[in-house]
Amino acid sequence: METGYDGGVPTTREQSGEMLIAAPERWDEACFAIPAVRAMMHSGMKVGILCREQQQALWETLPGLVVVVFPITAKAKAVAPRLAGHWDAAIAWEPGIAAEACARAKIPRRVGPDEKPLKKLLTHPVANLTKPGPPEHRVRDYLNLIKALGLDPGRPEFFAPADLGIKPEAGTVLLCPDSDFGRSHEWPLDRWLETAKALQASQRTITIAAVPAGAGLGMALVAGLANDTPFFEASPLAEVLPLLAVHQVVLAADGSLPHLAAHVGAACVTLFGPNDPQWKRPLGRRHASVSRHAECAPCFLAKCPLDGRCQQELDNQRVWSALRQTLDLTDTITP
Repeated sequence: METGYDGGVPTTREQSGEMLIAAPERWDEACFAIPAVRAMMHSGMKVGILCREQQQALWETLPGLVVVVFPITAKAKAVAPRLAGHWDAAIAWEPGIAAEACARAKIPRRVGPDEKPLKKLLTHPVANLTKPGPPEHRVRDYLNLIKALGLDPGRPEFFAPADLGIKPEAGTVLLCPDSDFGRSHEWPLDRWLETAKALQASQRTITIAAVPAGAGLGMALVAGLANDTPFFEASPLAEVLPLLAVHQVVLAADGSLPHLAAHVGAACVTLFGPNDPQWKRPLGRRHASVSRHAECAPCFLAKCPLDGRCQQELDNQRVWSALRQTLDLTDTITP
């Protein structure tokens, strides 16, 4: 695929295919959709993904997937002409520019959950995808739609990390104290400092990462450590996938970064606060989720209206225990 820009409107020589998938816009949701996308690809259909340009590097980790990108500022009416006549069907899990562009392009068969306001963009809404009862992991919502199409999404390889050809370096730990989900998702800086110093004392090599939408904890953590502590800003997120893959373990606040790290094979220890780890933990059995249950959690709020107790009461001992267990596990499988 060749892509360019003409007066702000993308011009391209597009490939055609049978199924075009509108990518979820959030990074965690995009990662949760990957097993379903792989299941569609395994069916033998020629599958494409329609996504904003900042997600391109993520989707290109799936060999054989046609990646159709559009600028972050693009409108659906500018994207639609590029799709018209090229695709037989489309899947959309959420409303947004990608789903609207598929509808405007009049792709003949458009499938997705029977939910407002997405339903108006579909030709074949699928009802009752969510089972009653306690919440399952979010990945089930994506897999259930694939099941409704008559495909089996349960093969283990659909959940395997992407192979970037990068082996993790033994003894390396990446710390990301910032969260792009909001300040209420961030653990206090003093405990990050204590954990980082404990890792250094145990002869682990640490690197600090920051995300632009965070509260600046990454830079503050570096300032509190030795001057030679490696540091990088994870921006744009998909462009740092190789830097995530090279680390043996990633210890991170609940945010987009641990989901991307899990996708490229790093073992993740994710610190949860107002989010629900049973619903939104990174995909994979090798990962650990750490939280301190608070009476008001999960509230899912980006800013705590109370005293931030779900983060303030999460103690170092609990985090260090999960981190040590993950390090011990990966020590046995990391070259």
